[in-house]
Amino acid sequence: MIKYPKYKKVLFCTDFSENADYAFNFAYGAAKRDEGLLYILHVIPDNPHKGYADGFLTAADSEKIQRAIEEDLDNNYRERYTSKIKDSLKYKTVTKSGRENEEIVEFARNEKVDIIVMGTHGKTGIERVFFGSVAEKVIRYSPYPVFVIPDRKKFERF
Repeated sequence: MIKYPKYKKVLFCTDFSENADYAFNFAYGAAKRDEGLLYILHVIPDNPHKGYADGFLTAADSEKIQRAIEEDLDNNYRERYTSKIKDSLKYKTVTKSGRENEEIVEFARNEKVDIIVMGTHGKTGIERVFFGSVAEKVIRYSPYPVFVIPDRKKFERF
């Protein structure tokens, strides 16, 4: 008999896209089934122009922008995910800054998660060649299983 793995720590990665919202259902289901902890992680990509922009902003303006970003993130977490958690499932929302794939893998290692769940945008052609895929890079470097949910719009055509 095969013993099914328990997912006590589920890492759900979101960019707040429609497909990430769809992938949330899978992460939530796995964490709920196994009575685990659900991490909801968003990574703010590095801004290569931040140093340049800082030269034009006052400290007060930078602080206002930071507060607005944090408020927007809190609203996104609440509206898209945490308001849908109606039971006793334990969860934590986490925001990091940096290269998405590196921050995801580092967080997974630090927390020793059991599985990473994320959606993909299904980039193709030149866009994929130049930018790659966050999901693809996470799969390549993660020591943990990665459950990638494809863009469901691709399959609605069939």
